[in-house]
Amino acid sequence: MTAIDGVTPAPDDTAAGGGDPTPSGHVIVYGVRGVGLRTVEHLQAVGVDTVAVAAGPDDADPVADALLARWGVPQVTGRTREALAAARLDTAAAVICVPDDDLRSMETALLVRRVRPDVRLVVRMGNSAVGRALAEAAGEDSVLDVAALAAPAVLEACRGARPRRMVLVGQAFLAADLIVDRPATLRELYGELAPIAVSRDGTATIVSPGRDTAVRPGDRVTAIGTPAEFAARHVPDLPLEPDERARHAAGVRSAGGARAVELEQYGGAPDLRTLLRSLRAEADRPLRTMLLTLLGLAVLSTVVLRLGYVKADGSHMTVLDAAYFTVETIATVGYGDFSFAQQATWLRAFAIALMFCGVALFAGLFALLTDLLVSTRLTRSFGRRRAATTQDHVIVVGLGSIGLRVVHDLLADGNRVVVVERDPDNRHLGQVRARGVPVVIGHATDAAVLADVNLGAAVAVAVLTGNDLVNIETGLAVRDQLGDRWPDVPVVLRVFDRDLGAAVHEAFGFRYVRSTEALVAPWFVDAALGLGVLGTFHVGQDAFLVGRLTVAPGGGLDGIAMQELSARTRVIAIRRARTGEIENPPRSGTRFAAGDEAYLVGPYEELLEVLRRD
Repeated sequence: MTAIDGVTPAPDDTAAGGGDPTPSGHVIVYGVRGVGLRTVEHLQAVGVDTVAVAAGPDDADPVADALLARWGVPQVTGRTREALAAARLDTAAAVICVPDDDLRSMETALLVRRVRPDVRLVVRMGNSAVGRALAEAAGEDSVLDVAALAAPAVLEACRGARPRRMVLVGQAFLAADLIVDRPATLRELYGELAPIAVSRDGTATIVSPGRDTAVRPGDRVTAIGTPAEFAARHVPDLPLEPDERARHAAGVRSAGGARAVELEQYGGAPDLRTLLRSLRAEADRPLRTMLLTLLGLAVLSTVVLRLGYVKADGSHMTVLDAAYFTVETIATVGYGDFSFAQQATWLRAFAIALMFCGVALFAGLFALLTDLLVSTRLTRSFGRRRAATTQDHVIVVGLGSIGLRVVHDLLADGNRVVVVERDPDNRHLGQVRARGVPVVIGHATDAAVLADVNLGAAVAVAVLTGNDLVNIETGLAVRDQLGDRWPDVPVVLRVFDRDLGAAVHEAFGFRYVRSTEALVAPWFVDAALGLGVLGTFHVGQDAFLVGRLTVAPGGGLDGIAMQELSARTRVIAIRRARTGEIENPPRSGTRFAAGDEAYLVGPYEELLEVLRRD
């Protein structure tokens, strides 16, 4: 096992008399389901001594127990205070709190901070308001939101080959996919741009290739550099990023506000005809029967009064007068301008029947109409009809915490969005409807529902429910319905298990399969070990991280040259501790010095190896 932060590692042998090894300078992972289990796996992969703590009886998982036993990771159960004490919180170097329950996570984090104010603490928190408050008590960089960490990977896949923007050493950088148009070396094509990966059809991805690597037409090169470096190499057609799009739309916002921009995304304000069609479609048989009966009674009364009512001067009513008096009688208003007092007996009897029938029918119609207006049926129908007419939109299936975050990010990026949610009582529905997003209630595995959201005109689909089987089934249904458009439309599947995701990618041909645990676990591990993660992006199915590392005095990186690092890790820039100067890009012979701030990019496991070396 390897120590972190200079603390002595735990011995591999057990204490006298058997039992678990005594932890020292270890990392405590509180919560062993999902993200917690994946976090333990990453810590074990780089040799960091770890102790797992089950977050209550609901955290018990036979599969997790078996894996922890296979990895040799001791597990502690019990009440929070006693379990943390048994896990030797007093000698721990870091604590990672990742239970599924926000309340338990907050309780544990506050307890850890009170007992060990010096320990490095990383907390999972889904509620943003509670997370901000907890960050004030536990530390600004200690609270991470799973939805906020996972959503950018989904957004990146939906956007396709758009460049990813990041800020390193106070300077803007782009990571972009470039298609090679002629045989040459990377240096000849892209100069100072840092090549991160080269992808070729039918072959494995080449990670961190040298600049003298030969490429051929059709190869996809992922490179990082400043906008000026891209411009110097005459890279064409880099799409607008959100901040440029925001400046481009500033005039629209100032004229009509953010709501006007949202309405513009969906082609204007909701059409009155759409609302009327929704009312007609959702009007059930009792309502239609009541309305037709009331209308028939009014027509009958108008005819009777036109022919049978005699005014004081002996003339008959006009059709308009008869219709007016009918409405007065049915509504029981009576303004004194007409009266049945001097009419024939049969007409007065008819008036009595008219009033009773009119009141009963009018009351029933009002009740049924009110039920329709205040029920969710009209809302569903209205959302379905708006969705069916939306063009060039992104369909988001599943409105959980990650789905909600993806919707907000897509809207901020200027995209039209349509949501499919199976639960009509989902607590997030009000938020997305308030932003003008059409919502269709139903199962996305149903071909009729996919037709309702106009799948044929969609530019991307993100399937983000909390059930792997539902996500895979939905993805297959989308693939079938897309037909010839399948290769051109990004379909993102959220699959919790990374191995299952890899199998789905290979077996069914899904290009964008994202595991929540695999996406967010590196952030928790790196925050606990001291690597500042600045961003993530994917090259195919491979996840790359961009991180910041401060070289420790006397550490494994102090004094070594760039070329001595792992061949799969690229140093993008260095801020020198002594002079404050920024080297971008650093040369292969450049050496690290204590206190230097290095910005690195590469596969997650490689960055952890660099961190461990330091």
